[in-house]
This record gives sequence, C-alpha cells and structure tokens, in this order.
Amino acid sequence: MKKVKLNMKKQLILLPALALSLGMTSCSDWLEMPSYTSADTETVFANEATADAYVLGCYRGIIPTDMIYQLAEGETVSHPSEDGSTNNSKYNLANWFYGSGSPDWTTTTLFNEEYGAIESANIGIKRLKAMPETAKRNSMLGEVLGLRAFAYLNLISIYGDVPAIWEPLEDMDANDENTFYPKRTSRDVIYDQIIKDLQEAVGYLPWFSESGYVTTERLTKQGALALLARTALYAGGYSLRWNLETNDPATLKVERRSDEARVRELYQIASDACKEIIGHGENSLIQAKNDMSGFQYMWYNFCQRNFTSINNEMIFSLAQYGSTTNSKWGVYAHPGTRGGLFGSRKAMISILPTYYLSFKPEDTRRDVTCTSYSIYFLEKGKADDTWVDVGTTYSCIMSGKFRISWCVAPAPDATKRNLNIPIISYPDVLLMYAEAQNFLNGGPTGEAVSALKQIRDRAGIGSLDIPSSKEAFDDALAQERKWELGGQLFLRTDLIRMGRISKEIRATQQAMKDLSDRKGEYADVPVYRLYKFHKDAQEYGDKFLALEYIELTDAQEIAIATNVPNEVKVKDDKGKDVVDKKATQQLYDAYQAELLDIVRAHGMKVSEGDKWYPCNMFQAYTSTFNGKARKAVGFGGGFNALQIGKILYQNPIGSFENGGKYPNWIAAPDGSDGIYYGYKENFSELLPLADKSSGHPLVDNPNLTQLPGYTSSK
Repeated sequence: MKKVKLNMKKQLILLPALALSLGMTSCSDWLEMPSYTSADTETVFANEATADAYVLGCYRGIIPTDMIYQLAEGETVSHPSEDGSTNNSKYNLANWFYGSGSPDWTTTTLFNEEYGAIESANIGIKRLKAMPETAKRNSMLGEVLGLRAFAYLNLISIYGDVPAIWEPLEDMDANDENTFYPKRTSRDVIYDQIIKDLQEAVGYLPWFSESGYVTTERLTKQGALALLARTALYAGGYSLRWNLETNDPATLKVERRSDEARVRELYQIASDACKEIIGHGENSLIQAKNDMSGFQYMWYNFCQRNFTSINNEMIFSLAQYGSTTNSKWGVYAHPGTRGGLFGSRKAMISILPTYYLSFKPEDTRRDVTCTSYSIYFLEKGKADDTWVDVGTTYSCIMSGKFRISWCVAPAPDATKRNLNIPIISYPDVLLMYAEAQNFLNGGPTGEAVSALKQIRDRAGIGSLDIPSSKEAFDDALAQERKWELGGQLFLRTDLIRMGRISKEIRATQQAMKDLSDRKGEYADVPVYRLYKFHKDAQEYGDKFLALEYIELTDAQEIAIATNVPNEVKVKDDKGKDVVDKKATQQLYDAYQAELLDIVRAHGMKVSEGDKWYPCNMFQAYTSTFNGKARKAVGFGGGFNALQIGKILYQNPIGSFENGGKYPNWIAAPDGSDGIYYGYKENFSELLPLADKSSGHPLVDNPNLTQLPGYTSSK
C-alpha cells in the first residue's frame, strides 16, 4: 500500500463549521452556516468569537448516521421494520450478524467519521489552550474535551480497542508511519485519558443556569458530569476483550478490566458525578402538565422543539435543524404514514411486542414509546380522503417517542425531520447513580432506592416492590432502563457494559417464541381487541397519544365481534356480481350497534358517531378477518398496506395462525434467520472493522488488526 505524506506546515486545515456565536438563541442558527477552510488556524483562534464558531462546528456529526440507522436496534426493545432479509445490512446488524465485507455486514463510515470529529477536537484543544485564559475560553475548552471523549466512547463501545490520537495531524511526524497507520491502543488507556479529560472539562464548564444558553444543545457542567459518569461505567463495566498481542480468538471474553481496585474507583467516579448533578438541584423529572403525563410532556415538547420547557430533564441533546445538519433520526423512528400532510414515510424501526407487553397497565411510558397504530387514508383515490390512525397487530407496534405528528413541519423537505438526538437525560443520571451505589455497597442504598423510585413514581408504577439484593436490584435497573430509555440510542451498549446482553438476548428469543405460541407468561394474552375508529388530525403538533381499545376475553363478546358481516352481492343487468351498498351498510350498521353494546358493557362512554372495529392481534394485519373488520368500519379497501416491512404486516405473528411454525423473522427452522440469529456470546458484542474497499479502516491502515474470529482481506 502506498504511503501518503503531507507537508504539515502548508496543509489546509478543514474547519468543522463557520457559525454565529450562540448567544441567547438556539443552535438552529449555527447549524445552517456553511463549512469553510483556512490555511492558518491561528486566525480562527485569534479571538473568542471565531474560536466559538469553530467549537460549535465540532458538534456536527458526533453521532454518525450509522449509529442511528444501523445500530439503534437489537437491544431487546426495537427491531428493523424494513423488509427483512439476510441480504439487508440493517436487518443483519439488528440481529447481531456481522462481517467485514460483502455479503456480510458491518458499519462502513462510523469509524472514519468519529476520527474526523476527534481531529477537529484535537485542533480545538491545542489552539484553545494557547489562548489567554478567560471564563469563555475555559468553557470552550471544556466543550471540545468533552466532545473528544464522547467520540472515543462511541468508538470503544462499538469496536473495542482503537487507535488513540491525542494531537492534531499538523503536529505529528509525517515520516513516522504510526502517524498515518496507528495501531490499536488498549481501551483502558483511552478510557483513563478521556476520564481525566472529562474531569478537567467539568472544572471549566459552567452550570446550565450560569451559561446564558437557552437550550441544552451545548455541553455544560451537567452534561460533562453525566458523560463522565457514563464513561466511567463503561470503563469499569463489561466489554468484549482479547489479547491484543496474539489476536487469538480463543482469548475473546466479555469481562471487566482485571484491576479490581480501578474498577471500584471508576464506579465511585460515576457515583460522585451523578451525586453532584442530583445535589446541585437544577435538574429534575418533568411531572404531569397540560393534560399529559410527565413522560409524554417531555417527549412531545422535545419533538416540538420547545426545549426551554424541558431543559431541567434533557441534559444534553445534539442539535439538528435545517438542510446542513439534520440526522435521519426522525425519518427512521415513527409509526409510518401513507401520505397526506406527512407524506409517505416508511417506518424503519418497529417495537418488539414482548417489550410492549412488558409494561404494567398503569405505566404512562408505554403509549409514548410504542404506538399500536399507523397513519393511513380511509379510501384510496379520493381527493378529499379522510386520514386515520389505524390499529395494528402485535407484529406492527411502531416507535412512538419521535412520531411525525408530534414534530414541527420538516425543513426544507420531508427527509429533514428537525429532531434533535437525545444524548443524556436526568432519568439516565438517576439510573446510573442507583447502579453505581448498588455496586459500591453490595446492594441498594437508600439513595439508590430513592433514585429508582423517582422514575417509577413519575411513570405511575411507584407501588412496585424494589428488590433488596444486589443482583435483583441490577435486574430491576436494567428493566427500568429499557422502560425509560427504550427507543433511544445507547441501550444496546449499556446492556453489554452491564454484563447482561447474552442473558437479555436469550430471554427475548424465548419470549418471542412463547408469545407466538401463546404459552408461559403469554398464555393469557388476549387474541382480540376492539379498536376505536380515530381520524388523524393531519397537523404538526397534534397531541394524539394512543388509540382507545378494549381487550376481548369473554367468549360471547368474541363471538359477536368476530361475526363480521360479508358484503351483500347482487347481479347487475349484465349478470355480474356487484355489491349492494345499501343492504351491506344495513348489515354493517347492525354489527356496529352490537359492538357499541360491548363498549358500553365495559363502562366506556359512547358518543354519537363513534365506531369500533375488531382486530386479531396474532393474525397478519392483512388477514381476511382483519381486512373485513376494517372494511366494515369504512375502510375502502380494508386490506391496506402499511408503510413498514411486508414481513411484519403481511405475516401472522402467531405460530398457530402461521401454519404451526414461527414466522421467519422470529425463528427460521434452520436457524438462518430469526430474532438475533447472528448472536454468538463472547464474539458479537463488538463489530468488526470494514475491509471491503478503499475508505474502510483495514484497507487503508495496514497496522490495524481485525476483531479476532473474522476473516480479512489482509
């Protein structure tokens, strides 16, 4: 491979972004500013205004698209809802099946993009340290130290030991091959350095209330402390490790670092950082207001970009707005829509029904995180068509925190949803604090119990028992982390560093089979629901949360609901069968009257014009029964397609309904497909480095080694 040498003194430095000083405005201003180049970085750092523009640009791209599109699922909560196939990279990665190149899969751009962010941060750190020390200079230095640490945390949690680069390329020896072809560095060395960096950053950064910022789109002391706690827990937690010298696959094992004293120090660092945030008293959980639960209020206003109303809970989110900097976050995670105001947008992420069913009935988080509806037109082809929130089956539960209808209008087009990326919130801090306290004390302390109970109280499940043993409390924290943070980033790697990913995956694989078979804890899950017909408002900012429904368990009610009338057919003057619309509607009206009697019997109010329709939750969404039921309530076709993968809405989730076997996306007979079919313990917890073509790490760097166990082109 030909080596590339640069003349460092004449090198053009690409600055991340030219931006306006944030002042008292949102990051939407600076995110839209164009990039620019300069031959002299000293000019940029000659004053605080232009230096601030540089620092703002360092935020851009710190969460690459692959982290959202390829790695946001597989954590026992969400699943890809594109048409599944073992030739689909997103489907494979969500099911823990990797490879270094085609036809296997890995992420392709994340590695390089994170190192681009690190190079930008390295430049900023060097130049800011050379500036006169002021409160503003210190704050900017704290930001870039924190962003560099965050980039390394992302890399390590995905790839394990990675190269460590702590200075700008302009300061490195162009004649040293390690400059351009660095080897893997022990993750423990990197962790220890970025923990020091974050501790330094904490000293530089102001509390949010003292920062002058309107939103939490920039790092403040809370953000740096929270990232410090997260990093310390990852550094002290479990990860897939191997012998870097031998690269022997036999040495692969998920374990903590061997220095037990250092592990304890790390948990203490995490505990202290969280305690400082909690003790400062500036952050809290949003409680119920404006006819919303606190949890709904939080995420509705997050989608609406009403950030000032949620600053006390959302400690740090990555700004996304407009055409230049706008992730795919909101494009992938939503209920799906077939057109209308919101356009035809396919949902890329679904929610596993086992997760949906894990919530307690009174938990206000379920219907925020999960939707059992999708947006569809009532009758295709009508210019004045009605749009509806149509009830779905268990295989078609969609992501709900970032639903299209809660968002602001897209700008400049439907692919730009203007949704910030949530990085860390106060509930995460409470859960990290409880976890660290439990570890350090061999069981939950009163403070740990209080932290967990705050979250449960807000969710409406504060009466649940809280375990007293260390192991059981860890189990409770992991479940609470899934309930509270489901559908967001980092849960996948959180479960790895908690040392429980194998347990969670195996339990979910079995749970999905049990649900399909309707046995075990799912033996009594109702097969039939009555959904209330609901028109979609077709407006951005619609506060609609969830369809009303009744679960049918009474045999007589089920018999009535499943007796959906057939259309009345008559012969026309040409002898062809046509639908007698009047006679058919009379049957539908009589059937609807029976359904409304069931609704009243369940103590629910019936208003004029209300309509309900049954759904078999284990059949395919497009089954004969489900299609007829929707047709009877007014859906023109009844058997309509959804904007999700066909494997989900065209196939039954029930094994009985599927001819005595599981649908392939749950479990293929030969093991070639199914939930997490690619997962191998002590192997799949990290991704291999891509080596398919130029631009991939192993192709461009001859000194990098592949994750053991994967074949490589090198």
